[in-house]
Amino acid sequence: MRHILELIRARNLVMIVLSQALVQACLLAPELEWHRLQDGRFWLLVLSTVCIAAAGYIINDYYDVKIDAINKPGRLLVGRLIRRRRAMFAHLILSGTGVLMGLLLSIPVALINLGAVLLLWGYSARLKKMLLIGNVVIALLSASMLLVVAVYADQLNRITLGYALFAFLISLIREIIKDIEDMKGDASFECRTLPIVAGMRGAKLVLYPLIVAFQVFVTVVILHPASNGIFDAYMVLLVLLPSAWLVVKLVRADRKRDFTYLSNLNKLIMFSGILSMLLL
Repeated sequence: MRHILELIRARNLVMIVLSQALVQACLLAPELEWHRLQDGRFWLLVLSTVCIAAAGYIINDYYDVKIDAINKPGRLLVGRLIRRRRAMFAHLILSGTGVLMGLLLSIPVALINLGAVLLLWGYSARLKKMLLIGNVVIALLSASMLLVVAVYADQLNRITLGYALFAFLISLIREIIKDIEDMKGDASFECRTLPIVAGMRGAKLVLYPLIVAFQVFVTVVILHPASNGIFDAYMVLLVLLPSAWLVVKLVRADRKRDFTYLSNLNKLIMFSGILSMLLL
């Protein structure tokens, strides 16, 4: 069971559930409304998203067996502890289940879920090896995880779009950092990720303006007249300042473990940003 939970990235799936629950309760109404979480169809939406995300992690590991043997040999599961055929079967079942659940909810949700399945397959098979395209795909999928809740409720608003932009930017930054972290294995299999094409220094030169754009966005949100003091203080302390520390550490980073630290710091910033919905 432990290996299965590792394969589907159970902790990341918990983050997805939390994120969508907070969008449902905090962003789709003027005030916090926990009773919105009693909607059984909403949890069907969450389950469909979790199935598709889990399938995405499986198919990514399926295609990355050789690369992962170099980048993270101690965490290699598919092909070592889990047969590749079983992994592919689980991917197909989970993906199909996610799309069918979406179809039970609405055509737009089904189309979003189907698009996510196709993008995750394309990303794992080819797109992740291409310059920046794979990074943008994952960032878009991170944003769509939040947007699909509003699309299902037919209540797409500026606050939800703002959090989707937050998720897009912070995910894009993290994906590029992960590419630097995994340069050795990726280069062995002719991937053309940003750090392989432009070098570590070139990748950093792309990251700096992206982080600045993220910080400018967060600052604009903090200075918005509609935001409250508690929310502003929270965002400064737990999102803006950590992102500044991210820049400091990025300047000095030159080893794999440095970029592992930066990737984890990035996840912490994302988690803090998601929790800020409670303060709106």
